[in-house]
Amino acid sequence: MAGFLRKLMPKRFRKDGITIPVVRLQGAIISGGGQFRPILNLANVSPVLEKAFAMKDAPAVAISINSPGGSPVQSRLIFTRIRELAREKQKKVLVFVEDVAASGGYMIALAGDEIIADATSIVGSIGVVSGGFGFPELLKKIGVERRVYTAGENKVILDPFQPEKEKDIEYLKSLQLEIHQVFIAMVRERRAGKLRDDAAVFSGLFWSGTRGLELGLIDGLGDMRQELKRRYGQKTKLELVTAGRGLFGRRIPGVSPVTLEGAASGLATGLVEAAEERALWSRFGL
Repeated sequence: MAGFLRKLMPKRFRKDGITIPVVRLQGAIISGGGQFRPILNLANVSPVLEKAFAMKDAPAVAISINSPGGSPVQSRLIFTRIRELAREKQKKVLVFVEDVAASGGYMIALAGDEIIADATSIVGSIGVVSGGFGFPELLKKIGVERRVYTAGENKVILDPFQPEKEKDIEYLKSLQLEIHQVFIAMVRERRAGKLRDDAAVFSGLFWSGTRGLELGLIDGLGDMRQELKRRYGQKTKLELVTAGRGLFGRRIPGVSPVTLEGAASGLATGLVEAAEERALWSRFGL
């Protein structure tokens, strides 16, 4: 009888401890794609986040982040979704940084009520970057003539097959400055009262967890398991929340029918995305 009554009690009142859901956000932040390796975007992570926040008896949701950044739009969308769920479910969000939470990865980390990192983690990189390649001389060497027909004088702005134009570069930089200001505003709001008044914080530089703590970018140094047990008791259990699995056991947040042409196109896209992701990680020596 006692055992039956014990099961009816909310988990937080049981002696066997509480369970904290854990969401692991790993990878570059890239919209779409993702068939050939894990990436982060709202479509992929939203079902997992909703599942974690739906655990009624959990007082908090722990989010582990390991991301070098990527799409500012997807980063902001994921940040917004986490904060919406936190308010709706009235749960605290604890973010734990693994190797790196930089650029868009740090933007997502801002969704945490507290951010905790390892002393050797990399945090920051509050800035905006665009990159690409130019091929105007290559076309001449291989005897290819590029023909482009547009309605609108700026439809081929920043075309990699044409020489760079100063006005195009200035326009791109103006867009970057706008996005950078949005990022800065998010940091100032979420880290209000904690952030050190240091211009270098918003320069695009990145730091170790130790230095990040001094600058007010994070709240503490530590390990997820030890930190959660310290806060909620030694019997606290961590439950990793994952996406549901499809018919063949694959984790599939959203699937479209695959054709031979689609698979070939996806492979090409995947190779490009893999190169982009490798470049993002390499910026931080990873």
